[in-house]
Parts: sequence; C-alpha cells; structure tokens
Amino acid sequence: MSVVGSRWSRSSWLLLSATLALSACAGQAPQMPVASGPAALLPAGAQAGAGSYGHTGGNVLLLAPLSGPYAGIGQALANAARLAFPASGGVRLDVRDTGGTAGGAVAAVQAGIAAGDGVIIGPLTSAETQAVAPVAKQAGVNMLPFTNDGTVAAPGVWPLGITPTQQVARVVQAAAAGGHTQLAALLSDDDFGHHLASALAAAAAKQGEPAPQIIYYQPGFAGVNSAVEQISDFAERGQGLMDEIKAAREEGTAAGRAKAAALSHQPVPPPSFNALFIGATDAATLAEMANFLPYYDVNPPQVQFLGPTLWSGLAPQMASQTVFIGALYAAPDPASAQAFDAKYQSVYGAPPPAIADVAFDAAAIARVAAGRGGYTSTVLTNPAGFDGADGLVVLNPDGTVSRGLAVFAVAPGQPVMNAPAPSSLSQPVN
Repeated sequence: MSVVGSRWSRSSWLLLSATLALSACAGQAPQMPVASGPAALLPAGAQAGAGSYGHTGGNVLLLAPLSGPYAGIGQALANAARLAFPASGGVRLDVRDTGGTAGGAVAAVQAGIAAGDGVIIGPLTSAETQAVAPVAKQAGVNMLPFTNDGTVAAPGVWPLGITPTQQVARVVQAAAAGGHTQLAALLSDDDFGHHLASALAAAAAKQGEPAPQIIYYQPGFAGVNSAVEQISDFAERGQGLMDEIKAAREEGTAAGRAKAAALSHQPVPPPSFNALFIGATDAATLAEMANFLPYYDVNPPQVQFLGPTLWSGLAPQMASQTVFIGALYAAPDPASAQAFDAKYQSVYGAPPPAIADVAFDAAAIARVAAGRGGYTSTVLTNPAGFDGADGLVVLNPDGTVSRGLAVFAVAPGQPVMNAPAPSSLSQPVN
C-alpha cells in the first residue's frame, strides 16, 4: 500500500454532486421546454440506424456557464477544455455560454449545431443536460455532459461526473474482496443519500447479497444518535447482556459481583451486517458518528466502514477518530492528474478545481475521437476506453460510464491506497 495525498476539494465536489448535478432529480430545478418544430433529418455527417450514431466531423461545442452565479466554474471548465486543443490547426473548440440555466443551454446548443459543431461537451448541470439532450438527439449529435447524475445517461448521452453508482460499486467491490459482503448504510435523507441508496442496492444485488438495510439520518446530535442506535440493533444485541450484569450486581453478594465482572468481559454479539456505508460528507456529522458507533458496539474489524468519494477531502480529519482508521472510499488516483495539474498551473497560474478534470477529459475524448473517425458511438464506445486526468474512462453503449477508480483507506496523516485503479475495465464497474 502507498500513502497518497488528496487532490479533491470537498467544496467543489459538493457543488457538483449535491447542489448542481442532483438538484433536478427530485424536481427541484426548473426544466425549460425544448423549442418545438418539425422533425429534422440528421444533418450531413451524422449517422443513424442500427449502426453507429453521431457525427463524423465538425468542431467541438463546449457548453459552460460563463455568466451568472456559476461563471467562475464555467471559466475553469473552459480553461481546462482548451488545454486539450492545440493553438492552431484541426478541430476547434466552440465555447458557448449557457448562463447556468436550462433555457440558456438550449439556446447555446441550437446555435452550436447550426454552426456545424459535431459533438457536445457539457453542460454542467443535470437540469441543463435534460433540456439539451432532446435537441442533441434530434440533430444526431452525441454529448458528454459534466454532471454526476447518472439518471441522465442514455445512448448518446454519457455523464462524465463521478456518479454515486461508480463510487459505491468500486468500494463495495473492495469490501467484498476482504470478506465484508453484508451491507448496511447510514445515509442523509436528501437527494444524494437516496442516490447512494439506489447504488448500494444495485451493488448488493451484483454481489448476490440481500438488499442492504438502510437508515436515513436527520442532521444534528439527536438525529444521528437515533439512526446509529436503530441500525446497530443494540437493544436486541446488547441489552440482554446489560440486564444480566445489572441483575447480578443487584444481588449484593460476592458471587453476584463476581458474576457481573465475568459478564462484563463478554463481547456484545456483532450486528447483522459486516460492511457499513456512511454517507456523511461533513466533519461535524462524522464526528458525531465516531462517538455513537462505538457506543452501540458497531466497530471494526467486525464491521468495515465505507464512504463516498467526498471523503477524499475529509480523510485527514477523520483519521483523528480512531474508529475511522481503515475506513474505505473510492476515488481517482491523484497520480493520474499530475500532468494535467501541472499544465493547468503553468498556463493559468492557479491549481485547477476538481471539476476541471471532468472538462479536460471530455475535451480530450472528443479530440481523440476526431482523429479516430469522428464522434460516432462506435468510436466513443471503444471497449478499451480513454485514459484521462481522472484515470480510465469507458463509455458504454447505453450511456453509462465505467471508471477505473482506486480505493483508499483512512490512515493517520494521509490516506493510504488500499487497491489501485484498474488498468482495464473488461468487466465494467458502472
């Protein structure tokens, strides 16, 4: 195992996963209607039917919020994408502003398609992607949005953000390799938590295990305490032993005291699960769980703790809580992004935000595809995939994306790589 540093910003990943990308899943973000009109034939250069789908030529259309509340993110996306394109010659990057809205994204994509662009990278959010996808489909244009909302995946639409399904599948796979196959979860009662729950159910089914027990917690001391107590089933596991100890002490005899002492050394039976996924992504909630889990006798090594990619930015703090030492999470190997990080720093004078990697990978995939015959589904879904700043990426024909994520363990100082990112995805982890 090797010690690695974290390059993942908690704030930027929260912005992508909890605020922008998942907000539309429960209908919280407005969806603008797509402009109506007569059905159009696929433009010149596009292919359809039973074979390959998509354009064989044209420039690359980047949809980014260059104005509005997310303008700073949009500029970073554009900066990162430009690094994948040479200053002159060949395919060009056509950057268009969405304003961070679904309506703005539709207007931008219509303008780009009218200009002859052959593939779309972006937009940023799930709501924008849902609005743009019908326009792109009608024009026969494939797209690589930046959202991590896997529900927008469809043939011709490959969301490149690291989805709950990807991170959960990888870390559950690692836990199973260590013999921890009986899953349970403590998750926040919000969009992100419910997406994690769906991913955990799918991962358990893939392992041939029963559906995991899932408890949703409310924020705050009382809510976390109640959830941990409920999932621990301590009343059934440990209360009987506690009652026996109390009864022995109340005898008031030497024999009673001796019996109580002997009983106090007996271990509480383990819980019904041996792998617990904890969806908390803030230090305060994790600190509360670090107190309650041992109190209700949910401890390693009987139980392997698992968590989301967002733990990358929290691992050093988590290491101060002994109970979390050895907890696992899946994330890209920071070594994969070293060249991109250095290039971005040298060109723009600042380190890239984490989401910039996604834009660079999308631009690089489009650039490579242009040189391999065009932006068709046949080229984009090459089973060998693409090596990007976040590691290996494979675009599947159904729109899902497989990623080569590494697995890390919380350890004193810095997290330790528990399992390297795979070099191939012949058996994809979506």
